[in-house]
Amino acid sequence: MAEGLRERKKRQTRQYISDVATGLFLERGFDAVTVAEIAEACEVSVNTVYNYFPAKEDLFFDRSKGVVERLSRCVRGRAVGESAAAAVLRELREEVEAVSPRVGLMEGYDRFMRVIHGAATLKARLWYLQQEQQDNLEETLREETGAPDGDPMPTLVAGQLNWLHGTLFSAIGRQMAAGRKPAEVSREMLVLLDEMADLLGEKVLNYAVRAGE
Repeated sequence: MAEGLRERKKRQTRQYISDVATGLFLERGFDAVTVAEIAEACEVSVNTVYNYFPAKEDLFFDRSKGVVERLSRCVRGRAVGESAAAAVLRELREEVEAVSPRVGLMEGYDRFMRVIHGAATLKARLWYLQQEQQDNLEETLREETGAPDGDPMPTLVAGQLNWLHGTLFSAIGRQMAAGRKPAEVSREMLVLLDEMADLLGEKVLNYAVRAGE
């Protein structure tokens, strides 16, 4: 269905407010910027900002829904004969090899990380998003495998794959914050991914293999 004019205008307004807010946060820090200042810079009312973003943290993590659902999308999109873990590893390797900003491999990512580490509420929100991602993945694994509520495997596998994802992002964040070049970090992270994959047990690596038609 084509996007209507009203929907497009709302999407553009939301993106504009988020972009302006992010610029202010990067310049001055998260806690130093108020929602009123963001509204003034965007020439909208404070109520308009809150209509699009229920909390100030939502302005910074404006793409959180995509992050929370990312691992689940990998699993749902796995190929025939591919396990959940193989699908996640494949996508992460592809992103790292492509030196993709989606995994933090970009100039300026260190500024983004400094804003998070400088604000307790952002660190708390990041932890919450990681937990949401794991819960979302567990639910997806149960749906994909038909596992009953009492089966612990979806919980255990989701925890392992979330660890994989979180460890990779933390390692990239540390290296980028140290002023490293994205291409250099990319090569090192491919090695790290292989090392982490070696730590996964056979049960995890062979869980939720997609059957043929």
